[in-house]
This record gives sequence, structure tokens and C-alpha cells, in this order.
Amino acid sequence: MPRPNEGVYATPLLAKPENDHGHEHHDAAERGRSNGTLTPNGRAVPAITPRPALSRRSTAMRSRSPRGYAAEQAARKKYTYAAFFLAVSLVSFCIQTELSAYIQHDLGWDKAYCMMYFTHSSWIVLWPAQLLILRLQKLDQPWPVFWRRHTQLLKSTALMVEMQTLDVFGATLQYSARSVRYMLRITALVTTALTVAGLSWYIAVSMTTPSDLTAIYNCSAFFAYAFSVPILREPLRLDKSVAVLIAIFGVLVVAYGDTGGSTTEGEVGKATTRSSGPNADTAENRFLGNMVIGFGSVLYGLYEVMYKRFACPPDGVSPGRGMIFANTFGSLIGLFTLTVLWIPLPLLNAAGLEKFALPDAATARLVLMAVLCNAIFSGSFLVLISLTSPVLSSVAALLTIFIVALADWALTGQPLSGAAMLGGSMIIVAFLALSWSTYREMTEHEAQKLAVDLTDSDDEDGNLSGSDA
Repeated sequence: MPRPNEGVYATPLLAKPENDHGHEHHDAAERGRSNGTLTPNGRAVPAITPRPALSRRSTAMRSRSPRGYAAEQAARKKYTYAAFFLAVSLVSFCIQTELSAYIQHDLGWDKAYCMMYFTHSSWIVLWPAQLLILRLQKLDQPWPVFWRRHTQLLKSTALMVEMQTLDVFGATLQYSARSVRYMLRITALVTTALTVAGLSWYIAVSMTTPSDLTAIYNCSAFFAYAFSVPILREPLRLDKSVAVLIAIFGVLVVAYGDTGGSTTEGEVGKATTRSSGPNADTAENRFLGNMVIGFGSVLYGLYEVMYKRFACPPDGVSPGRGMIFANTFGSLIGLFTLTVLWIPLPLLNAAGLEKFALPDAATARLVLMAVLCNAIFSGSFLVLISLTSPVLSSVAALLTIFIVALADWALTGQPLSGAAMLGGSMIIVAFLALSWSTYREMTEHEAQKLAVDLTDSDDEDGNLSGSDA
């Protein structure tokens, strides 16, 4: 029996046999011939072993890296929030449109500025309603703690809005006080643009045809994209440009595709004043009404971009924070409207341009429903702009044209025309294309973002002060 240090046990595993030197040259030649590295003198150059081909696997692993996965999840969460608020805004706008048309045309309460004042003042309920919902979700917290955390979140987000950065936790009290003045100035600026744009619609509704009103006012999607380039520094993209043009062309098809004699006169008769017959005043005022609604369309596109640029937190915050601050800013618009924009009411009444008169009890109930629907729509629309972009939100708002047409079909029994079907389909296709383009942009931006709001959370517990922590 051999010992451990004798025989094969003492032979190294990688040692060559002593009589194998004669075959060394032949083996090298064979290896050189197989690898294509045989030199003229018969010696082989050692071949460099290539690394394993892991291109597809490594690419897949890189694409599913923690950072890329987190970016994809963040973009998906934003789009989930945006999809929910889009659905809410479409339904509420449809109800508001039907109620407003019935109040103005059938019940005869045609008070443009007063109706605008009521609807925009109703936005003040957005923040209290939101606070109630948040409180019901946090009943286990004492009220002082809940209130301190909520106000701290609003203050830190206001600093993010003013400074357009996520790193605001070292800001001093001086910056905090300055952010209050900043929000007051921006609220006044944005509310003024919104008020003039909204008032133009209420004025033009009795001066021009419904087709012109729909087509021109909804061109705000184009102006929102035009203003986004210089103000938001958004690059011009071919897919977005084509989608916006398709959407606007779809609006034109809906507005003018089935313009016939009897139908147009019936619709125009609804848009004229109560004391006039169909088409009595519209022929004279149509051009002026188109100019008014055109100015309102431009201003509404500017309002959306200004809100996104000056009143929304920068990219990188959580969807929950963006939603909370959007509704808070909506309440600021309602507060400014309620406390400041009542001043034109007595002036318009004294000048005889619009006599102030409250509606009767039955009409007042419908006005209240229309006002609340407008508050829900506006709050959802502000959240939608904050989470996505003014361009996508504007094109999404064009979906209401098709939805209102479906509602009219359900209420009146008159089926949709071919132009309504074609134009509505074009708007839907443009919205889907723009949604996919925006989603890819959001995913790429989240992946390339160096500063990530790691302390943010959707339960408004992020960004606490030291005492709260």
C-alpha cells in the first residue's frame, strides 16, 4: 500500500509527465493550428481566451438595475395617479358642461362673469376637502403631530417650487418667509390669466357659433405646446408635434364636419340671447366672438404653462406630494377669486353690462351642482398638469369633446354623426400617442436624475423637521 508521499499521491495534479517533452512541440502546433496563432518557427503564441458573450444578458441586467427599476416604478406611479385624476376630470367636466348649457340656454340665467366668479371661487374647498381625507387616513396620529407634519410638507414644497430644487432642507427662515410672498405673487398672476381666459369663453358663448367656440378654444393645446418650448425649455419633438396637430385637426372635424343648415341654426339659436331669434345677433357678432375666444385660447395655454413652471414642484418629488400641493394651490386660486375678483361685479352692474341677479331656488341648485363639478374638474386638472405636462393635459382635455357628444347621444337619443366619430377617434389616437411619448420621457428623466427625493413619501410623512423625526 503506497504511502501518501509516494507514487501518484506525491505527483502534483497539474504536473506533466517526464516523457512528454517529445510531444510538446506537436501539441503546441496543434493548439496553434486550431487557434490560428502558429508562428513560422513552429511555436504557438498563447491565444487570449475571449470573455464570455454576455451582451444580451448583461444588457438586460443593466436595464433592470435598481436605479432603472426605481425610475420605471416612479414613472408608473405618476401615471397611475394621473390616469385616476384624468378619469375624474373627464366625468366631472361632462356633467358641468351639460348643467351649464341647460342653465344658460334653457333656464335663461346667462350671467357670464357671475358664473365664472362662482365656479372659480369654489376651488377654495379643494384644500379643506383634501385635509379631511388625509386626516381620515391618519386617525391614529394626534392632531398636533398631524398638523405640524402637514404644514411642514407644504412649506418645504413651496420652497421647492420657488427654488426649483429638491434640496431645501437647509433653507433658513428668511427663505421660508420669501416663499410666502412668492406664492402670493404667483397666485395673483396665474389667477388673473385663468380668469380672463375663462371669462372669454362665457362672453363668446353668446356671440359666436358652438362650432367656432369649440374649435378655437380647444386650440389651447397647440398654444400650450408653443409656450412650453421657451418657458419650460421643452425640446421640439416630432412625435409630440404630430400628435398635437392630429388632435387639433380632430377638433376641427368634430366642429365643422357636419355643419348643415338646419342643425347649425338650431345650435346657433341656443347660443344667442334669450330675446333674439335664431341667428339674429350671431351674424353680426360672430367675428368679434371668434376674436374673443381666440384670445382666451392663447391665454389658457399660457395659464397652463405658467402654472407648471411657477407653481409646481420640480421633477423628482413623489406623486403624493405633487397632488397635495396642486390642490393647495387650487385653494389659493379660489381664495384670491373670492376675496379680490368680486370687485368687478358691482362695476359691471353699475355700467349695465351685466345686471347682478341671483338665480331662483331651482336654478340655484343646478348652479351649485355645476360649481362643485367645476371644482372637482379643476382640482383634478391641476394635479394632472403637475404630474405630467401641460401639453398632455391639454390634449387629454380634448377627450371631453367626444365624451360630451356621447352624453348628448344618451340624453337626446340622437346618434353620433360620422364627423363626430372620426374626429373623436383622431383625438383618442393623438392622446394615446402623446401619452406614450410622455411616459418614455418621464422614465428617461427619472433614470438620469442625479438628485432623488429620497425622503419623500406618498403618505405625507416625508420631510419632517428634526423634532418630528
